[in-house]
Amino acid sequence: MSSEGFHVHGPHDHAVEHAAHGSDGFSNNIAVMTAILATVGAAFGYLGGATQNDAALFKNNAAIDKTQAANSWNYYQAKSAKQNLAELAMTLPGVDPKRYEAEVARYKHEKEDIKKEAEKWEESSKEWNHKSDEAMHKHHQWALATTAEQIAISLAAITLLTRKKWMMGLAYGVAGIGVAMGALAWFAGH
Repeated sequence: MSSEGFHVHGPHDHAVEHAAHGSDGFSNNIAVMTAILATVGAAFGYLGGATQNDAALFKNNAAIDKTQAANSWNYYQAKSAKQNLAELAMTLPGVDPKRYEAEVARYKHEKEDIKKEAEKWEESSKEWNHKSDEAMHKHHQWALATTAEQIAISLAAITLLTRKKWMMGLAYGVAGIGVAMGALAWFAGH
């Protein structure tokens, strides 16, 4: 145990540290590639998290507007019930129907406005749901790009340990796929 505490290094940590202090060009290239991939992967991860948060916010707004629509429809039903009672009262013997005609007309007019309001909230809820679905689609694209970069980093570590050049080509290929996926996610959002 050193004065700075107990340190446990994995084989990859040791190899990267050795490459950083050595003059081996192969190892240096892999170390630099790993650092670049980690940076790109972190950026992709951040963008993926941001779009996931947007999707959750949009879904919340959709739920709020759907609740507003339900409240408006409940109000519409209450006005319908009052209209029905006024119409029923008009048919009762000994009751002046003229007294209730104005109420029936008022309830019909009020229901039209309430119906428009309820439909407006429903449409708004659909729009928020659509935005949420789009944001989740972008999130999945960022997540795939991030995963590809993480796989490329793992392949770079294996390359460093095995010193196989074909493995380095594979790591570069997977990293390229991740960058392409990130570019698609970026352009899909703009």
